[in-house]
Amino acid sequence: MPKSASPDNTDQALLKTLPPLVRALAAKGTLKRYRARTTLIEENDQGETIFVVISGTLRIYCADTRGREITLALYGPGEYVGEMSLDGGPRSASVMTETASVCAVISGQALQQHLAENPEFALELIRRLIRRTRLATESARSMALLDAYGRMTRLFDGLAVTTAAGTRSIKQRLTHLDISQRIGCSRELVSRILKDLETGGYIALKERRYELLRKLPSKW
Repeated sequence: MPKSASPDNTDQALLKTLPPLVRALAAKGTLKRYRARTTLIEENDQGETIFVVISGTLRIYCADTRGREITLALYGPGEYVGEMSLDGGPRSASVMTETASVCAVISGQALQQHLAENPEFALELIRRLIRRTRLATESARSMALLDAYGRMTRLFDGLAVTTAAGTRSIKQRLTHLDISQRIGCSRELVSRILKDLETGGYIALKERRYELLRKLPSKW
């Protein structure tokens, strides 16, 4: 169960790092703490609650009747989820805490009030929805036009950052299940691809994080 959280010094410091318009929205809600893997929103449910991420990470995903899941996005501090409820329709995806998180929970009525009082936030909301639509379009294009290996290469290239030593490393600790849910294929196929890449000297797993040792091959 979530616990209401009276803002302590840490929470107040985190709130100050949020963009001003998002911080003003968060101030209209109640801070709550959630354990990792807590479901905040379930796909197809009715609801109007908005969650602003203060700390931690939320995973947005869809699942089928057999329990197979595909991860649509991961959102961290300064992001918010649940805004699609503005049209009065059912939830379009499920949301779960990926890590222990603190969120400001805002009612639909408070969001409507915030929009009325801050027209500039309406523009910010539109821009954010456009960015998310672009990402969704890219994801749909990848699912339709790339095979599983191509989607994994795209994921790794998108997550990898160049270190001071000149190597490329993925900061997130990705399990085979995480990767399979991000690219929409079986965990077994991911395991086979990763094993071949490690054997070929393209990647290495160090402290549960992947390092890209050289450019990944164009085909598997």
